[in-house]
Amino acid sequence: MPTKVTLPFSPDYSVPPGRTLLEILETVGISQAELAERTGRPKKTVNEIIKGKAAITPDTALQLERVLGRPYAGFWISLEQQYRASLARLQEREMLSKHTEWLSDLPIGDMISRGWIRAQRDKVDMVRELLGFFAVASPEAWEDVWRTYRKATAFRRSANHSDNFGVMAAWLRRGEIEGRDLECEPFNASRFKAALRKIRNLTTEEPNRACELTIEECAAAGVAVVLVPELPKLRLFGATRWLSAEKALLQLSLHYKRDDQFWFSFFHEAGHILLHGKRNIFVEHAGSDDLDEQEANKFASDYLVPLDEYIDFCAGGDFKRSTILKFSRRIGISPSIVVGRLQHDKIIKFSEHNDLHTRLDWA
Repeated sequence: MPTKVTLPFSPDYSVPPGRTLLEILETVGISQAELAERTGRPKKTVNEIIKGKAAITPDTALQLERVLGRPYAGFWISLEQQYRASLARLQEREMLSKHTEWLSDLPIGDMISRGWIRAQRDKVDMVRELLGFFAVASPEAWEDVWRTYRKATAFRRSANHSDNFGVMAAWLRRGEIEGRDLECEPFNASRFKAALRKIRNLTTEEPNRACELTIEECAAAGVAVVLVPELPKLRLFGATRWLSAEKALLQLSLHYKRDDQFWFSFFHEAGHILLHGKRNIFVEHAGSDDLDEQEANKFASDYLVPLDEYIDFCAGGDFKRSTILKFSRRIGISPSIVVGRLQHDKIIKFSEHNDLHTRLDWA
């Protein structure tokens, strides 16, 4: 049998309660002039109520109850509220119809396929759906709020990042939703530092288990760690911001899907949290020499591979696979991270020892 789909009824018109009042007056044989006299209201006011130009106030509803007997006052108040709400929806629809071009700025297909939003046949309904996702009342508000969020977010971007703001905003918002839902203790810098020491040791563990424990350890320190798959054309490694004074959000995308990139991104964002506090604005651009980004990069590099250890290792000049494995075991870190550091610093070729990298993917 074909599947039955029930769609919500949303009429493109609004019926004022005055029409119901007029029908009742005609039924009981009372004219508008007589109703005005019986209620002590001006004839003009009664006529405006009939036409929907004037609202039925609670006082008027009580007077109608006394004059007409039934329906009761609550009926008229409810009818008025429904009418005003319906009128507001129609006015909103007219306003939103002027913003359907906004849809082309957002990755709607990907958001639907991931279950972030529901598919809508009508463009205006899709605008409304997206406003709900972003938790804003209008596209103008979206522009204001999310451009502010963009400035208040520290990004670690890939070198070939293209600045697609709509894609970025959608990815950030999803992280915000998941981050707010994640229960965390109030932020505590000492606990977070202790958590990072434990997490560093997890780089040698099975990736899924390591991620689970990382999320748990950070939540206990007031940091919500969320993994949100990157959207097409996003090309962001991660982002960090504060959801409140007591809760930081550390969002990762698995860009490049390699364990060394994942862990460097995590510790880079952790560096922002510890080094740059709760400041509102610090954004990394591709190739940026921004001081905050340099500090976060140094924090991640030195935390994962201590600088003095790294200098001594490089001085030896032996970068065979067995030597890298021995060094990584000695400092308690994944060999993939050591290889990534050597490749980044151009000490070895990008084609060397890639078998020591672990590929990550979404379950």
